[in-house]
Amino acid sequence: MKETLLLIDGFNLLSRCYFATSYGREEADLSRNSQGLYVNALKVTLQKILQLTKQYEVTHVVVAWDVKRDETKRKGLYADYKGTRGELPEPLIQQYETLKEVFDKVGIPQMSVNFYEADDIIGVFSARWSKEQEQDCLIYSNDRDLLQLLTPHVSQIIAMKRKGEVVYTMDDFKREYDISPSQWIDVKALLGDKSDNIPGVPGVGEKAALPLIQQYGSIKNLYEELHELDTTFKRYKKKLVEGEELAYLSKQLVEIETSIDLLDNIKWEELQFFYERQKWVEELRRLELNIMLPL
Repeated sequence: MKETLLLIDGFNLLSRCYFATSYGREEADLSRNSQGLYVNALKVTLQKILQLTKQYEVTHVVVAWDVKRDETKRKGLYADYKGTRGELPEPLIQQYETLKEVFDKVGIPQMSVNFYEADDIIGVFSARWSKEQEQDCLIYSNDRDLLQLLTPHVSQIIAMKRKGEVVYTMDDFKREYDISPSQWIDVKALLGDKSDNIPGVPGVGEKAALPLIQQYGSIKNLYEELHELDTTFKRYKKKLVEGEELAYLSKQLVEIETSIDLLDNIKWEELQFFYERQKWVEELRRLELNIMLPL
């Protein structure tokens, strides 16, 4: 029997839906129901999940949630991790709480794990599914850090300009970058990540980071051979020397966990997805959401 696991970065999806439906609008103008609950992002998020589970004939689902920024392992490694991000809008926080309640009611498996982020939960389940089930696993997120998790069984659904959402496979990644997905960690270690405030190596940008890893394979090999660096990269040598410590720190920050004790023993049966229409009807009626449900 064909089985498909869908892994959703919950806050990535919810926040995209929130900002798409609140752009250029004041909080007071956002959609609410008669109970005073904001529902602008809630409606779009639920529509998207229903569409994904039907379109890809999903049998298992996990919605992964982040813990608070200050409570992550990465924050412990680097105090400025995600330090440039502002406070979240109150209507977004409220809809996050409401959405978790809805998922519990309609039977969508969801979880967060102390000290870990949604990416790590996705990393654990994608790696396990690929190894144990050897069937399709789809990651739904526009976060390209997750490309490191691609395998012959694991793909990522990504929104692309002019193409819309596409299922981006390991073969697509290799054609585009000419490295393996696991080497993406080393590319990101050199590049850093402005959105997460990961430093990378100052002065080593996109023109150099990927070619360096294509040639040397990893930052470990790169630094071992730095004394005789290819002349093509001569102008980056001083920057690489000065940024070595930051490169290794950044690699720790960008590498996604693929084993967490608490998740390693969860049975796949616990993550099965069953569409029970009546439960959805009741929840949508309670929240006064007008969404067309599959039969």
